Amino acid sequence: MTTKPRPRLYLATPPIADPAAFVPQLERALRAGDVAAVLLRLEDVDERSLINRVKSVATVVQGLDAALLLDGRPALVARAGADGAHLAGIEALQTALPMLKPDWIAGAGNLRSRHDAMLAGEANADYVMFGEPDRRGGRPQFEVIEERLAWWAELFQPPCVGYAANADEIRPIAQAGADFIALGDWIWTEPDGGEAAVTAAAQILAAAAT
Repeated sequence: MTTKPRPRLYLATPPIADPAAFVPQLERALRAGDVAAVLLRLEDVDERSLINRVKSVATVVQGLDAALLLDGRPALVARAGADGAHLAGIEALQTALPMLKPDWIAGAGNLRSRHDAMLAGEANADYVMFGEPDRRGGRPQFEVIEERLAWWAELFQPPCVGYAANADEIRPIAQAGADFIALGDWIWTEPDGGEAAVTAAAQILAAAAT
């Protein structure tokens, strides 16, 4: 029987206005655990400033062997040197695919039903994410998130990401079969910072694997 690899971490940043101030904290967090990807959220500014800000973050993230994904903004991926984009909803995914495939990652989030998830898989999304909050902060009940992760992991090939809204959700998301565990904005407001939160998450995953 093949043992499934331990889930890797996927870090989501808060909306960033000044990457220079945030990058040192992000770098420490990346070094604290097995981080596969970073979802970069940027506050709206002009296009040239956005590209420059992505490039400044990409240097650090990719230098530590993690993928840099943009929150939306698929048209900027190639120009800014990112690795792909995370798209919210099926319509956004389908619109972005011609810009991203086959060279860049197209991730699918904001999937509110099994049907949405299957549509994302059929559209050739590189991963599906369950449990992330919507723009108003709402998300499904945690039991629903666990059920969808287990359903996807059992039946489908593309990787699934489980969004942990707090540290207590990390272990059950891993046990449900997630390939990646997304740690959201909450890790950056922890008293000891993102580095400590990533270290703790790595310890939880190690304990869950034993």
